[in-house]
Amino acid sequence: MGSYASDSAMLKTWRKTPPSSCSLVRLSQLANEKYESSPFSSGGHNWRLVVYPKGNEEDNGKGFVSMYVECLSSTTPPIDVFAYLSFFVFNKKDNKYLSIQDVEVKRFSSSKTVWGLPKAMSLETFTDPAKGFIVEGEPCEFGAHVKIASSPVPVDENLPFHKFSWSIRDFSVLKQNDCISKTFAMGGKNWTLTVYPKGDSEADDEFCKYLHLADSEVLSPGEMISVRAQLRALDPRGSKHKTVWLQQWIMAATKARGIPQSLSLADLQEAYLDEDTLNVEIECEVVNSRKMF
Repeated sequence: MGSYASDSAMLKTWRKTPPSSCSLVRLSQLANEKYESSPFSSGGHNWRLVVYPKGNEEDNGKGFVSMYVECLSSTTPPIDVFAYLSFFVFNKKDNKYLSIQDVEVKRFSSSKTVWGLPKAMSLETFTDPAKGFIVEGEPCEFGAHVKIASSPVPVDENLPFHKFSWSIRDFSVLKQNDCISKTFAMGGKNWTLTVYPKGDSEADDEFCKYLHLADSEVLSPGEMISVRAQLRALDPRGSKHKTVWLQQWIMAATKARGIPQSLSLADLQEAYLDEDTLNVEIECEVVNSRKMF
């Protein structure tokens, strides 16, 4: 089996039935460390579901059920395959499938043939008879669905789309933990930027910016928006702007996305303030908007 690769955001929903093209495997006992399904076809390629009912410790999955999809197709010359992955576990108590969807498109290649979720479901939940996933004397049912996706839009240094600029005055003496910009429109939605002048909980000493859906925006269940953005702290004395890229999915459970600027707050105040005003800028676009199954 190829190399493991997993770094994902998950969306969990319930379904009465899995997609018609879903591959299902029924396990009458869970003594083994790993189970592999028979090959199945989707999008002109062959795949295999791999389940670790006790967790894949090699992929930091201890204490969880780990689930993966392996691409079995090979071509000459090799080609990359992009796909969305969904995994399913049948709940006998509710007579429904728990759908665990990886919201990021995955790139399968000759060097990375396996993608999945090392922490698809906690073992505490899975093995609790009251939860309904395991019933004595009956097989457990797992499934996987592969939906072929188009190649992601490549990142371009010069973004020809929406630009929003924001000047934050008296930056060094701000007392609040966060500053929120005015609303701006992009891709049919309203957005705001949030800046943490003192750092946030994940990066205490680094300057952080986040892109938010405005509070007035409500996403329907399963709706997701893919955005890519270039966020900058502008250099007031030249062209050494501090820039980071962001390309992620926004969904109802996580209406904000952002990353530390990799710029210490001390360096920010020394080099990027113009008369105690910080100028920030974002260029961004909505790449895709979709609903999961």
